[in-house]
Amino acid sequence: MVDSLPHTTTVPLPRRPLNSSDQVRRWYENELGWATVPGSPPGLRLGLRFDVLEVPAEAGRAGLRHLVPGSPVALAGDRMRLLVAAGSAEELPGVLAWLEWGALALDLTMTGEGGVMDAPEPPGPPPADGRPLSPGRPGMPRGAAVWLRPPEPGCEVETSLPTLSALGGGGGAPDLARLLETVATHCHRLRLRRPCGQPLAFS
Repeated sequence: MVDSLPHTTTVPLPRRPLNSSDQVRRWYENELGWATVPGSPPGLRLGLRFDVLEVPAEAGRAGLRHLVPGSPVALAGDRMRLLVAAGSAEELPGVLAWLEWGALALDLTMTGEGGVMDAPEPPGPPPADGRPLSPGRPGMPRGAAVWLRPPEPGCEVETSLPTLSALGGGGGAPDLARLLETVATHCHRLRLRRPCGQPLAFS
C-alpha cells in the first residue's frame, strides 16, 4: 500500500541579514582584532589594547604633530579622541602633576580599563550608496564619531600609540608626556577665552 500522505521537507529558515551595527562590529573584530561591545553604535572596549584621550577638537589638532602617521584619531562633534597606550589613564593624574597642570581643571579626559568608546564608522564607502561617511552627512546621527586618522587593518596599533615609555627613549613611539603638555596648554587657553561665568564642560 502506497502512503498517500505528502512528504514534508524541512527547509532551514533564512539567515537574518547583518544590520549595520553587526557589520561594524565584524570589521573591528575581524580586520583589527579589537574587542567590541554590542550596541548602536557598537562600542570598543578600552584598556585592552589602548586607552583614549578626549579633548576639544582645537586642542587635539595642536597635538597631532606629536603623533606618527599610524596613530588612530577620531572626531565626534567638537571633541577629538586620540588613542594612547593601554594603561595611560592610570598615569594621567601623575603626569599632569609632573607637568604642573595638576592643580587646574582642564577640559580633557582619559578613559582606560573598563571603559567603552563609541566605535566610529569604519573608513571607506558604505555598501548602500558608495558615498564616504562624513560628519553631518544625512543618515548619520549628529555628533557621530568618524575616523580622522583611521586604524590600518593588519597593523599592530600598539606600536603607533603615545606612551610614557617613549620618554627619553628611541623606540619610535610617540611621547605621551609631550602630547599631554601640548593639549593641556591649548585646553587652558580655550578656558581663558571663555566668557566669564560660562561653565566648563568637564567631568
